[in-house]
Amino acid sequence: MTGCPARYDEKLGYWVVDDPELAREVLLDPVTFRPDNAVLAHTPLSVKALRVLSGVGFALPPTLANNAGESHRPIRAAVARFFSPARVAAVEPLTRSLIESRVGEAAEAVARGEEVDLVQAIAAEPPALVLLHLLGLTDVDVPALKAWSLDSLELFWGRPSEDRQLELAHSAAEFYAWLRSRTEAPGDDLFGVLAGLGLTDEEICAVGYFLLIAGQETTTQLISTAFQQTLGRSYDAADVVEEVLREASSVPTWRRVASRDVMVGDVELPAGAPVLLGLSGHGGPADLAFGIGIHRCLGAGLARMEARVALETAADLLSGVRLVEEPPMIDLLSFRAPKRLRVVTSGNTLDNSRD
Repeated sequence: MTGCPARYDEKLGYWVVDDPELAREVLLDPVTFRPDNAVLAHTPLSVKALRVLSGVGFALPPTLANNAGESHRPIRAAVARFFSPARVAAVEPLTRSLIESRVGEAAEAVARGEEVDLVQAIAAEPPALVLLHLLGLTDVDVPALKAWSLDSLELFWGRPSEDRQLELAHSAAEFYAWLRSRTEAPGDDLFGVLAGLGLTDEEICAVGYFLLIAGQETTTQLISTAFQQTLGRSYDAADVVEEVLREASSVPTWRRVASRDVMVGDVELPAGAPVLLGLSGHGGPADLAFGIGIHRCLGAGLARMEARVALETAADLLSGVRLVEEPPMIDLLSFRAPKRLRVVTSGNTLDNSRD
């Protein structure tokens, strides 16, 4: 490998590789750089938190993001069918309808002089509703799913205190218990497909746990970031999506672990070295934000479509509002986006008749 060397970040506890070409090479070599640590807790879990999780049989065996074994290919192939280009194209009208209704309500509220949080009002629920539709899942408490998702991201990629870990562990355990209940009577949906592969209940829950978070919460965060960057200006929606992916993706880093001594640039990493790859904000291509190789994000096309539709639909609203505060951020090891975007009218006329 050639390029800028890796550097060890003592505060993070990882060898950081920000050079896009080196990050790409690492991702394309899952034998040397294994995904075993992809979904491990960044902050070691306390005994109390582990007890809460073990109480529901919580386990994340190798399935998708953390799997480089022989079982990865059939699991990935089965899940990938839910996100085919044809299925993504077919669900665009639903996406547009869900977002249009929320943009309309937000615009009316702003016109009345009210303050609106663009994250909760527009960006939060449509990606979850679209994902559930694609996966064939019904009777899902979407607000609960959103809360479970944020809590799990903080638990596994944040730096929560022991008291906060305990709160988050209870949320993760509740989510996992719900997943367990869905495996008991799988239907013509994601869980039925996974059961048809002969996966264990633990493996099915692990796929569901990761997919139901990554398949929608990261898109909410992508849309939120795109909204923040386009307030008060005109833009081309598709161009903005690519710009955000290149410079400020909601998933700016991802993890690997070296399986042997290996050179990265001119730096030798020892076997077992944890590696943190920079996927966004370092001059690389937009596609790198979704990863590359056998673990490339299955929902890349879906996320791009949803973000583009959100920007197209909200263009007039975004041009006529301003922030009332510096947005607080979701700032985790591998996830970053505005937590909320509180806006009021900027005095410009809101025209929501544009197609």
